Formats: sequence, structure tokens, C-alpha cells
Amino acid sequence: MRQETSKPTPIGRVGGPLRAVVGLACLVTVAAGAFAGSGTATPRGAAAAAQSRPNVVVIETDDQTQESMKVMSTVNSRIAAKGVTFANSFVNFSLCCPSRSTFLTGQYAHNHGVLSNAPPNGGFSVFERRHAHDNLAVWLKRAGYSTGLIGKYLNLYGRRDPTLVPPGWTDWHAALDGGAPGVQGNSQAVYDYTLNENGALVQYGGDPQDFKQDVLTQKAVDFIDDRAPQPNPFFLWLTYTAPHFGGPNPSPQPPADCENAAKPAPRHADAFASTPFPTPPSFNEANVSDKPRYVRRLPKLDPPEVANLTRTYRCELESLLSVDQGVGRVLDALKAQGALRDTYVVYTSDNGFMHGEHRIPGSKTVPYEESIRVPLLIRGPGLPQDATARDLAINADLAPTIARITGAKPRLTMDGRSLLGAARHPNRRTRRQLLIEASRFHGIPAYDALRNRRYMLISYHDGERELYDLKKDPFELRNRASSAANRKVERRLSKSLRRLEHCAGRSCRVPGG
Repeated sequence: MRQETSKPTPIGRVGGPLRAVVGLACLVTVAAGAFAGSGTATPRGAAAAAQSRPNVVVIETDDQTQESMKVMSTVNSRIAAKGVTFANSFVNFSLCCPSRSTFLTGQYAHNHGVLSNAPPNGGFSVFERRHAHDNLAVWLKRAGYSTGLIGKYLNLYGRRDPTLVPPGWTDWHAALDGGAPGVQGNSQAVYDYTLNENGALVQYGGDPQDFKQDVLTQKAVDFIDDRAPQPNPFFLWLTYTAPHFGGPNPSPQPPADCENAAKPAPRHADAFASTPFPTPPSFNEANVSDKPRYVRRLPKLDPPEVANLTRTYRCELESLLSVDQGVGRVLDALKAQGALRDTYVVYTSDNGFMHGEHRIPGSKTVPYEESIRVPLLIRGPGLPQDATARDLAINADLAPTIARITGAKPRLTMDGRSLLGAARHPNRRTRRQLLIEASRFHGIPAYDALRNRRYMLISYHDGERELYDLKKDPFELRNRASSAANRKVERRLSKSLRRLEHCAGRSCRVPGG
């Protein structure tokens, strides 16, 4: 039995049939001109086919690396093979709350001002203070869209007011962080957690049918079934916990070996129990004498640490299987409503993750490829199929892309650019340069970095620098900063980086030399 309340207590427990969950960031949009000639719609999908503007569905995972895409058979066959894969997709600030704030604003972190997961410089409260009435959801709702959030929102959401539904959202099913009165679990828990469902707090338990990824998938399917037949277009942001580590610990359901790791659905327990752990040349790097101080201080990983990394890596892969199944269910729901062929689908993650590369285990925020590079796939009308776009993309591009497709009018200056051109012309390459940045986090110094097609230049605020020629050194093993052979390159990149450090709007999109 499900009980709901508009107050923090009491909280009802919800159960339901076991569902498969959708977990990766997919952006679904439809080009307005693509509706003509789209075929005969089913009766339930007639209203969707009659829309003059596209729907948008965004599905986002948490901490997913490009390497892990190898287990996403549905995403690969039904999004990548039917659309465009961005082979060089990055995030501006590799941390949950800053990255999600960039998605909602189209701005780099130094402009949107959310610089951490918690106050005083980050978390939901900082975003709310600066952007509550000026973000993607508000723009879309003002443009006539029904808007839905299902899953994780921003870190520490719900601590001050667990019943708050932020401006701009028509349908709201957000995971709450623990700490508020009557709130169980936290936003990363997959059992024994609480959702704010349109202002009512609903508690989920520890039974298999309460597994969060499946619960979120079903809510996404329900949202599509409800909204697709209506004449107004819709926007859905579906965000999953996987493959981020989550609670509770110990888990009330199998598997038993994923404590302090990502939690798979019980049906996927031990699915990758014998999968080899990847060890690229950067793994447990033998010589880090040319790296910055925070890396030089790290000892080599010992066998027990490597064994633990192997265990948690396998749990992460297993947790993504429910996401992959959920993507299929969302696509099926769109198809059943006659909306799939008129919808762009984009899949991504909020940031990457380190698995022992350069001796860094279980971390993000650092400026290395495994941390800043994320999956990004788009399918939709007018786009080529099974194509690969080589031009650089960054998460600040997603809001401009959605605004371009939907006709929504942003009220702030966005730093990213629409990806429609790159998706329609995947062979196009520009001299684009991206800003990667971070504030100080868990002993990692603050830095500003420039990433272009060939080079990565990192300037730490404590004075240390790194320069990598990614064409010759894709695993970032040899720091070329201050070397005589690369002096001209470093000088040119440094000049461009200084412009990007304080850029806004158009100045963030100026190509490099």
C-alpha cells in the first residue's frame, strides 16, 4: 500500500512489480520539420504525431566511463546504431553537482557558480539561490512544455525542505538526501530511500520491487504514456544512480559482494563475476615523478587494493545492466505512443571516474581523460545512423542543443553551443578548445585546463603544470610542460587558456590556433 503526505512525516512505503531501469543520460528531442511524412500514427500516438514541436527526454547516469559502454547492448544497438556517437565528449567540471548545474544552465562552472557538492560553494542551495528561476526547466515550461524530473537532482536537495518542488517542473519525482526530518536513506541509495513525488514524500523499502533503477524506469514509462498523447510537447530528465556507489550497506538483496560499491539489480548479481579488470598503460603508473605533487604522493596500488578495485568495477558493470534494460523500456514506450520516430535521443553521464589510472583509485574531479571524458550518443530525425562525430563536445552544449530544437528562450548567456550541426555533419572538425576546471577537492588542487583535439594543458592554482600530446601519448604518461621541445606549443596554449579561464558566452566558443 502506498501512502503519501505533503509533510515530512509520516512517510508511506511503496512496492510494485519488478521493473527494469533506464540509467544513462539520454536526451530525446524532435526536429519540428521532421513531423511531416513521419508515417501513420497509432490512435494513442495521434496527438504526439500532431505536435508542432519536439519532445525531449534526457537520461543520465552517474559516474559512467566510456569504457563501460561495452556492456550497454541496448544503448549501443538502439541509440548508437540508430544515430550519432560523439567520440570526444567531455565535462567542464568532473563532479556531480557542478556538472548537473552546467547541464541546467549551459554555462561553465566559473559562470554558474556551483563549485562543489556542498555549501558554502556548492550543492542544491547554491544553485537554488542563483538559478532557481532561470534554468533549462523554467525556459522549457515557459515555452509551453510539460517538464518532468525522475531520479537524482542536485546534491543535498531536500535537506532544507524535503517537500519543495523547484520552479519549472510539471512532474517531480526526485531522490532526497538523508538529513532532513523523516527522510530515509540518501540520493544514492537503491533500497530504503525516499522520493519527493510532486510534493509528497514516498518511502521505498528493501524488497526486490523497490530497487531504485527499476522504480525510476517505471515512472519514466508512466510519464511518457501520460504525456505523449497530449498536444503539448514534453521534456523529461531521467537520472539514475548507477554506476555510482550506493547504499544501503549491507544490501538487503543480492549480490552480497557489492558493499561500498554500485548495487546491481538482484537479477544481475554476479553477471560479471569473472570479467577481467582493465589495466591500460596508465594503470598503477610506475613512474609518476613528472606528475603534480598530489599524484607524486600516491603509493603504488598493492594487490589487495587492486583486488578491491576489481570487485567494485564488476559491481559497476552489473549495475548498468538494469539501466540498459530501462533504456529499452523507455524507447519501447515512445514507440508505442507513436513518438519515437519524431524524437531525438541523447545518452550521457554527468562525469567519468578513475579506476587506478596514475595510481588514482575511485575518484573524479581530476583533469585526466578517464575523469573528464563521458559517453554521448544522439539519435533523431534528420541525423545519420551509425555515425561517429569527431568534433569536440562538452556538457555545456546540451542546454543550447535543447533550446535550439525546442525554441525555448534562455534568459542567461550560455557558454556552450548547439550540437545539432555536429550531429548532422559528423565528419566536420573544428579547431574548438574546451575549458576543463575544478576547485580544490579532497587534496586535489584547483586548476584550469585546456583540451583541444591534440593537447591537454593543465594549470594548477598552486603553480604546477602538465602538458600532454594526446596524439603521441594518449594515456598521459609523459608530462611535457616546460620542455624545450614544446615551448612554443605551451606558450600558445597558455594564451588560449587565459582567455577561457574568465570567458562567458561567445568568448568561450572562440576557436584556437
